[in-house]
Amino acid sequence: MKSPFDLEGPEFGPAAGGAPKKLVLLLHGLGADGNDLIGLAPHFSRLLPSAAFVSPNAPFPCDMAPYGYQWFSLQDRDPAAILPGVKAARPILDAFIDAQLKRFKLMEADTALVGFSQGTMMSLFTAPRRDKAVAGVVGFSGALVGAELLAQEIKSRPPILLVHGDADTMVPFQASQAAKAALSAAGFSVELHIRPGLPHGIDEQGLALGAQFLGKVLKA
Repeated sequence: MKSPFDLEGPEFGPAAGGAPKKLVLLLHGLGADGNDLIGLAPHFSRLLPSAAFVSPNAPFPCDMAPYGYQWFSLQDRDPAAILPGVKAARPILDAFIDAQLKRFKLMEADTALVGFSQGTMMSLFTAPRRDKAVAGVVGFSGALVGAELLAQEIKSRPPILLVHGDADTMVPFQASQAAKAALSAAGFSVELHIRPGLPHGIDEQGLALGAQFLGKVLKA
């Protein structure tokens, strides 16, 4: 039986060929799989031709749909119920990050996380608790889980970009506003862009903002 720690999914690049010099990990949302975000890689690779992009399937089958995967259950959306699920998934994501760094012979400073929705929640929870800072985190349409624990559990402070649509009915854009406030108060460098009229998704402007941010933090 396959262990949930053995994450795998589609990959892209480096577009320039050869061994990757940078790494971008794409973390999908509830009920999707790695194919949902790997389509971002060709866009980002225009600024990051030497980067490998890896988009793993989340570790658990989605418990709210007959297909797809989840990082944690959202059947109960009470924050007290979500936090244990995120905590349980964090070592799985940490182990995956470590495995990819070893595989590509890269460092945290060469690596960025890009999340969407639940993938953003995992990125914002995991990255600050790693001993060494990743180059940056891009969070689309997500939230900061366990904000009350952040100050006492921070180990590193990567720069963060948050992008959220103000017509999002799945995860209200106020969640990213709250995340920015909490992260900024904890000493993180955070950019927030609210996209007018955008529902739960990523638009062309958000894609451009993400590419620009990745190019900056990964020093393309």
